[in-house]
Amino acid sequence: MPTTATPLGEYLRARRALVQPTDVGIVSLTSRRVLGLRRDEVAQRAGISQEYYLRLEQGRDRQPSDQVLHALGRALRLDPAAIDHMRRLVRIQTGGLLTDAPAPPGSVLAALAGLLDQWTGTPAYIMDGNQDVLVVNPLARAMTGGGLRPGVNLPLAVFSPSARVTMQDWPQAAERTAATLRYGSDPRDRRLQEIVGTLSVRDAEFRRLWARHDARPYLNGAIDQEVHGHGLVTLRCQTLEVPGPRRQVLTAFHAPVGSPAAEVLAALRDDVTVRRTVTV
Repeated sequence: MPTTATPLGEYLRARRALVQPTDVGIVSLTSRRVLGLRRDEVAQRAGISQEYYLRLEQGRDRQPSDQVLHALGRALRLDPAAIDHMRRLVRIQTGGLLTDAPAPPGSVLAALAGLLDQWTGTPAYIMDGNQDVLVVNPLARAMTGGGLRPGVNLPLAVFSPSARVTMQDWPQAAERTAATLRYGSDPRDRRLQEIVGTLSVRDAEFRRLWARHDARPYLNGAIDQEVHGHGLVTLRCQTLEVPGPRRQVLTAFHAPVGSPAAEVLAALRDDVTVRRTVTV
């Protein structure tokens, strides 16, 4: 029977290949011909028929229930973010989300830009699901020495020769970037395909990470940030979703009161204030 590749089917195949039989208590007495789990093993662990699981992978069934997705998540040892990603893939492949959805009106971004400009002690920026940067406030520009600006694509920047040299935590940043790009984007989006195509051609590590189909957001946590004029500083990162069809997110950096990192942000704020005063 002819089959059609679907986002969920591709995801299931990739994740199935990453689960080692011994990780889930399966002992094989004969040599195995597949990487990871076999389809029948996933089906058995999920409590569904092998034929139904095959239909999901082959794209012949595109609307599994939420109960089935949770069962597959348990079978494949997926976390809640990955299960949420599967839900979104189901909506995408059934036409529930729009590909290449238009960006919000300029007035919306202008209002958000005005809001971020008032965050004089908080570096912040907004990017879309493909991680194209849309808005950057003055403190975030200063923090990165002007490297973070509207029009920059973060995956293209992270997977660049210069970033490999300058970013001390590059392996972790590369893994995080690939996972958040897959989680936030629409696989049918032409812009995403352009980014992935470019990186797949020029970067072997990106190809490896992208093939894993890791998909998770980076909502909050510590991040080592190279701060212009101050070196490597450990900041707290907080990401908030901006309502709308393109899954835009606002990312802000902060530091505990009285910490060395807070002192660095205060010095940055003073520098920006002085430059603004001189300009005026």
